Amino acid sequence: MLRTIDLRGRALTPAELLATVPRATAAREEAFATAAHIVDDVATRGETALREQAERFDGAVGHHIRVPAAHLDEALDALDPAVRAALEQAIARVREASAAQVPAPVVTELGPGARVLQRWQPVRRVGLYVPGGKAVYPSSVVMNVVPAQVAGVVEIALASPPQREFGGRVHPVILGAAKLLGVTEVYAMGGAGAIGALAHGVPELGLAPVDVVTGPGNNFVAAAKRAVAGLVGTDAEAGATEILIVADDSADARLVAADLISQAEHDEQASAVLVTASEQLAQDVLDAIGPRAAATRHAVRVAAALSGPQSAVVLVDDLATATAFSNAYAPEHLELHLEDPRADEFVHAGAVFVGPDSPVSLGDYLAGSNHVLPTGGQARYSSGLSAATFLRPQQVIEYDRAALAAVRDAIVTLAEAEALPAHGEAVTARFEEASTSPAGVAPEPGVPA
Repeated sequence: MLRTIDLRGRALTPAELLATVPRATAAREEAFATAAHIVDDVATRGETALREQAERFDGAVGHHIRVPAAHLDEALDALDPAVRAALEQAIARVREASAAQVPAPVVTELGPGARVLQRWQPVRRVGLYVPGGKAVYPSSVVMNVVPAQVAGVVEIALASPPQREFGGRVHPVILGAAKLLGVTEVYAMGGAGAIGALAHGVPELGLAPVDVVTGPGNNFVAAAKRAVAGLVGTDAEAGATEILIVADDSADARLVAADLISQAEHDEQASAVLVTASEQLAQDVLDAIGPRAAATRHAVRVAAALSGPQSAVVLVDDLATATAFSNAYAPEHLELHLEDPRADEFVHAGAVFVGPDSPVSLGDYLAGSNHVLPTGGQARYSSGLSAATFLRPQQVIEYDRAALAAVRDAIVTLAEAEALPAHGEAVTARFEEASTSPAGVAPEPGVPA
């Protein structure tokens, strides 16, 4: 079911390691062309395009795209008490962890009367996407909404696909979770079209454009965020999920197999990769994964993901090579099943799960961390969703006259060096006599200096 990539006996550079990484690149390239077209269609035709897309992709016709308040109230009232209790626990944990991500304002005193305030301002309005195609993700409501609230965002619009089995409504558990968090602006729209609608706005629905779009989804959702980047801010492209497990002889093959399957059940394009220097462990995992994958609820989906080009067992010579391979891959989720994990050496990953009792499923729901994470190698340069996603660092500069005078000559010198003399003159003007006009020209009679 899982193919094997044998890198043993090869000294590979980082670039060569990157070239061996199993990824479904063709699927992502195709997704971008399709997503960009869908986004443009929504930008041009608004609600009409969204309704056509809902019928085509979701089988929903004549539904409320903007969810009525009554639907939210009904969903919260009908929410299973056990599900509500679990959501409330997740909300509390994510809220506590997210609060630690908000920096306190800092004032730097550069001299008497010379102050620079560093503060973090929330964006005003955000659009949060919650997928709902092959599964239901109330946990993603929590992971999107709570960091935005902690950051201080004033307006939150949430989008999730309409569900045919619920008459075109957003899944009631999604609605219940939104209402539980106090979100009242919710739209039944999915995929790339939803991202386009949030970014461009849809006036006939009362949907104003947002400043930032976040949320996980499939490759089309991730590609749509790339298509609107620049028009709005986006988080990292959280596309089809990835798990990379680095394991040695100390690992339990049953647990490794279970964790690979747990991510493969998300989507046929999900990536499940094991990297190990132990040929015996690799064989034990392959032996364990077959019957377990066949017995799981989404066996067909799991089989497609595990047999795809994006999934593999990678054999390496040693832990150092396994570490280098992981850092080249930069996975969304990294699990370390190692006798000596050395987590600080694994520098590129959306989130790192250390030890046999820290599975990715823990992070999906109740670890307190956020499960909206970068995929496709973006963890090399971007991070998962957090309160910081919704904050902009902003500097406030305040100098008094004496403090400006202390740096006046240096400013003039640098302005002259850059052939921008008016920059220097903007400073020296503040120290001219009130009767002196710019460039030493006397003011016209009757005109104040």
